Amino acid sequence: MFKRLWLALAGTLVLMAGAAHAEIDPDYRMVLLTENFPPYNMAINGKNFAQEDNLDGIAVDIVREMFRRTGIEYNLTLRFPWDRIYKLALEKPGYGVFVTARLPEREALFKWVGPIGPDDWVLLARGDSPISLSSLEEAKQYKIGAYKGDAIAQHLEERGLQPITALRDQMNAEKLVAGKIDLWATGDPAGRYLAKQSGISGLKTVLRFDSAQLYLALNKEVPDEVVEKLQSELDKMRDEGFVDDILNSYL
Repeated sequence: MFKRLWLALAGTLVLMAGAAHAEIDPDYRMVLLTENFPPYNMAINGKNFAQEDNLDGIAVDIVREMFRRTGIEYNLTLRFPWDRIYKLALEKPGYGVFVTARLPEREALFKWVGPIGPDDWVLLARGDSPISLSSLEEAKQYKIGAYKGDAIAQHLEERGLQPITALRDQMNAEKLVAGKIDLWATGDPAGRYLAKQSGISGLKTVLRFDSAQLYLALNKEVPDEVVEKLQSELDKMRDEGFVDDILNSYL
């Protein structure tokens, strides 16, 4: 009797140990999606569609190195708009999207690898603007431009503001200079980088109202061993200084 119980227990322990050290299927392949979000992700040709080696940016370089180190196969595509690729990652097994803010309301929707980099949230104004703010509440009287579907736009809406959204965040820089909006809700350093690409300088930060860390968000059906391996390699890359080196090379 005791011998049978011992054998059953031993068998269970072996299975548990095997599960704890599960190997990644060598044929497993992921589909990674991203958008034009300089300086983190961008198409080299500046268009809204690019694949594989035609992408550049801080997050692109970091994600490529993560997957190279793990040996996990993947396809990489930059597409537009953000809402579409976010929905694909949310619904399709084996899909991932980057970079995106890891917010409480998104926590249970994905499996997460990161952080890849910071993204402070700011309200920018023209250099000659008299606007001075100490809170988001004070910003309600102004026309605020934001990027449609972005976490910043969602945050403003939840706080009772009504941002005027654009399909590309770079459009907000142009609208700000043209006087079509009073303030631009965007990320830092992303906003300044985008403004510079449009030949716009001299914008000033009138409020720094939040900060977020940007992640690779994976569909919930992605195997845990894949998520754990990617996270482990990213942690090693950060310890080695690789992540900081990539950030500094762009910023």
